[in-house]
Amino acid sequence: MTDHDVSRRKILAIVTNYGVEQDELVVPLDHLRAGGAQVDVAAVTMDDIDTLVSDKEPGRAVRPDLTLDDADPAEYDLLLVPGGTLNADTLRLHKSTPRIVRSFTESGRPVAAICHGPWALVEAGAVAGKRLTSYASLQTDIRNAGGDWADEPVVTDEAGGWKLITSRNPGDLEPFIREIDAALAL
Repeated sequence: MTDHDVSRRKILAIVTNYGVEQDELVVPLDHLRAGGAQVDVAAVTMDDIDTLVSDKEPGRAVRPDLTLDDADPAEYDLLLVPGGTLNADTLRLHKSTPRIVRSFTESGRPVAAICHGPWALVEAGAVAGKRLTSYASLQTDIRNAGGDWADEPVVTDEAGGWKLITSRNPGDLEPFIREIDAALAL
């Protein structure tokens, strides 16, 4: 593989069926698939995923590939957790979310979370000792969970034996995707 070749890699994106920030799901999804990666989107149900733009305007509908309950995280090389306030708040409460997150963190596989997506990591108890970023409103939750919050476009942390890639919002997608590509090229 070349330095940023993502072909032959499998990525699992986890979301709910309503409220995911459109570009935080669609832009990485399209980029990774265009590079030859297999990206499976797991949602609560097999109904279409209704994305939103800026948490309010209807966005592009995305068809899930499987449900969160049916997802076998052991089959994937990287976990993608998009944000969107409504999506992330609901996702962190779904019974399969902590199981999926822990499968990646405990096995040393990378996790990439953007905007409100790190709420899923907080819920799974996975941010203690990690340096990360997110949408600014999550900084207290992250600190209370033992994480070190930073206001930077992208933060990559490898403490604890697994790589965490985080970004603040859709405006940070370029460096976020660059770090995902680097993590997958290893």
